[in-house]
Amino acid sequence: MKVSKPARTRAKSLTPGGKSPAPGLRERKQQETRERLTRAAMALFLERGFEATTIDDIAAAADVSRRSFFHYFASKEDVVAAWQEDAAAALVTEILARPADEAMLTAAENAIAAAVKRIDPAEAAAMSRLKRDNPALQARDQLKYEKLERALAEGLARRARNKSDQLKARLVAMIATGAMRVGGESWIGEGVREKPEAFVKRTFDAIRAILK
Repeated sequence: MKVSKPARTRAKSLTPGGKSPAPGLRERKQQETRERLTRAAMALFLERGFEATTIDDIAAAADVSRRSFFHYFASKEDVVAAWQEDAAAALVTEILARPADEAMLTAAENAIAAAVKRIDPAEAAAMSRLKRDNPALQARDQLKYEKLERALAEGLARRARNKSDQLKARLVAMIATGAMRVGGESWIGEGVREKPEAFVKRTFDAIRAILK
């Protein structure tokens, strides 16, 4: 099963001119290895199941040593967490790309819709089954939504012009994250028949109907 390539999440400091410096060769190689391990692990999890996949399997599929695996991740659960953190980083990127005059709720909706276009529906359904059958992954899933809410609030707060907008950013992030959680569960429960971005629109339409 095809696994979406994760977005890069390593933060880079800005130069005085405002541009991010190009990463060095060592940093690029480390990032490439991390991404290769993540893609290999997720493909194996979806193919064999989480419990049936060993760390040795992941290392072999990524063409690295077992020792190298532990240089990047402490456990298999950490690989799933890294995959989810990449989604949070992608969401912040989409938020910051929205027009400055766009209302916060609309910006959140459009950013989420853009981010979920990268989702493979079959992959999302398989991941849901993995998490449902594994208590450790269920616990990580709770943390995922907390991180998504913080990431969304951070992205929206950068658009804020005053203190009241800062509070609004946090409230919109909380509402939007809840929508993603409930909407995602419903989308998967209904058999992922709709495109994910269409389901996002339907979910946010429901939010606006409640807020009227």
